[in-house]
Amino acid sequence: RRAAAQPLGSFAAACDKKHVEGEILSLFKQLTGDEQDSVRLLVVEDCASLGKLLSRETCIAEIVPAAKKFVNDKSWRVRYAVAKQLYDLCECVGAQCARDELLSSYERLLTDGEAEVRIASAGGASALCRLVGPEAATSEIVPRVKELATDSSQHVRAALASVVMGMAPTLGKDRTIDHLLPVFLTLLRDEIPDVRLNIISKLEEVNQVIGVDLLAQELLPAIKDLAEDTHWRVRLAIIEYVPLLATQMGVAFLFQQSPTGEDGQLTTLCLSWLSDRVFSIREAAALNLKKLTEVFGAEWASKHVLPKVIAGVQNPRYLYRVAAIRALTLLAAVTGQDACLQEIMPVLKSSAKDAVPNVRFCVAKALGEVALTLDTAAVDGEVKPALKDLETDEDTDVRFYANQSLQMCEIKA
Repeated sequence: RRAAAQPLGSFAAACDKKHVEGEILSLFKQLTGDEQDSVRLLVVEDCASLGKLLSRETCIAEIVPAAKKFVNDKSWRVRYAVAKQLYDLCECVGAQCARDELLSSYERLLTDGEAEVRIASAGGASALCRLVGPEAATSEIVPRVKELATDSSQHVRAALASVVMGMAPTLGKDRTIDHLLPVFLTLLRDEIPDVRLNIISKLEEVNQVIGVDLLAQELLPAIKDLAEDTHWRVRLAIIEYVPLLATQMGVAFLFQQSPTGEDGQLTTLCLSWLSDRVFSIREAAALNLKKLTEVFGAEWASKHVLPKVIAGVQNPRYLYRVAAIRALTLLAAVTGQDACLQEIMPVLKSSAKDAVPNVRFCVAKALGEVALTLDTAAVDGEVKPALKDLETDEDTDVRFYANQSLQMCEIKA
């Protein structure tokens, strides 16, 4: 029976409509009442497939009742499968039938006793809101969403956080402020990093509807907490989102200075990532500074970034010196030739005499990359002499990378 249920949808697609509405629909109804949940589970997946092949009236009369029956099935796996398929079925029957017949079933799935079912249901909240419209979404879906924001399962809250922002365009500004804003704020304060991260990663959707000013009080503390999270992958994720947030909210909001004129917390964090104990974080931090400079401009970088990065070259730990050199190399491409020659090149020349060979060969590689951003005269006058000095270094690796960078200079010339 499982073997018969599994290909039913794809088999129906190869048959003419007469057979689908006759024999295949009869088989479908027979299998929906099977005593084995493993059979019913496979039949659930046929609901949307058959719904697309049948007329709208037949789908409402035959498939919708079966789906509503599965919502109350004793097996959580069957209910989970329904939650995954419900939106596709709603598309088949249209918005009106979805509101009248299936919305109450969706509400039930959102409050299901099994966390896995609630996770699957929450994932479709945004799409279903778009289908049923703002009125039905506000009265039927939003109250359940508010409950899920404080769900006992962190995985349910994380699933909700990844889609709840997408409800804002459907509900509009006023309803979003009245009904969804408290949910956003609750999730931003969640104790689980993944929940906060999912909310922050989707800020663009709500920014287009209400702006981020209403979230400002909670947003910066949430970003700061994630930036200092003990799990390095969480720190890495927030680093990758900072340039996107900067594009959406602007330098004045994200990198606001203190009343005394000192750099804001986020500026300090972006620079502190260069001395993180995890290499991937340091590398991402260097790239992050380059992307932020592309957004805010070379003047902002010269004032707020370059002095701090240059100071990092004096760090007693050579790995952090290497990270600072990497950041300077990337910044050279976006700060302009004048800043590169006046501020970055002197630091690279000084670092070429570092006591640690690893630092020196990083400088050798950096000079080759920097040469690509300068004109020929600057390369001949500044870069090549430094590389020729490194070509005679006592360390084999330093000589190798110096020679490689010199070849890059020749190719540019």
